[in-house]
Amino acid sequence: MNTITLIGCGAVGALYGLRFHNFLGEKQVCFLVDEQRKARYEREGIFLNGTKAPFRYATPQEAEVSDLVILATKNHHLQDAIELMRPVVGEQTVILSLLNGIESERILSSVFGEEKVLYSFAVGLNATHAGNAISYTEEGHIVFGEKDNRRSERVESIISLFDRAGIACVVPQDIHRELWNKFMLNTAYNTISSLLGASYGELAQDSVWTLTQQVCKEVQAIAKAEGVDLPDSLVVQNHKVVTSLGFAGKTSMCQDMLAGRPTENPWFCGTVIKLGIQHGIPTPTCEVLSLLVESRQAINRMRAQVR
Repeated sequence: MNTITLIGCGAVGALYGLRFHNFLGEKQVCFLVDEQRKARYEREGIFLNGTKAPFRYATPQEAEVSDLVILATKNHHLQDAIELMRPVVGEQTVILSLLNGIESERILSSVFGEEKVLYSFAVGLNATHAGNAISYTEEGHIVFGEKDNRRSERVESIISLFDRAGIACVVPQDIHRELWNKFMLNTAYNTISSLLGASYGELAQDSVWTLTQQVCKEVQAIAKAEGVDLPDSLVVQNHKVVTSLGFAGKTSMCQDMLAGRPTENPWFCGTVIKLGIQHGIPTPTCEVLSLLVESRQAINRMRAQVR
């Protein structure tokens, strides 16, 4: 794993991209972008905790085949990312998707081949993203693994790479259970916080806990139908973790909503609703929350047009 290409220069991509850059150097690490973004990033830069990041940006025409491709975009940019990354994916390339939700690995496998894709996500990163400025207090870690949970040679190679680059990582016994648990957490707390405009600490309310449990019960039922067990202990654990993160930070979806950006609602509540229909499982709480998010976003767009 000597050459790394990252797609997505938000909080997750930029932070881990900096770790790779500091370890491997500019020639070995690049951010894959279109020509418009390249011009903007080179002109304006990306700032991490007030310091301009020394990143190299390359268009698909300029980039070369990479050993490891890491996707760190939002879900609504996935199709664009797939088109960008086609020239850098070779026979031995490994693809690591840090996108939220449970769908990106399946989509990437259908395009590039299941043998190239690892299952993964980032967790514990506490960051605020405004324009080209990213500030963070916690770096979090990456959770990843093979679809069949084998400790393969490439998994060991990536563990070594992350360790040398100073990136914390975990390879769990069951990557699917961990992925679904993160999806359950995101569906509940990203959605609720975006509607409330609440920080992590402000979610420590009895009413939020009651609503969270209703969301999680729907996700648990869908997960069980998909062959994944999510015990109630994970629901309790997630609530303790989220509400302990303090009052300074907010979920990414809350930040997106407050900034008037598109949210990942279709990949959180939207996915639960879609799978609920497929499995014949009612999802009334997610349906209501999804409609509220869509309504709030529509109001944001109307207000932006008036300004």
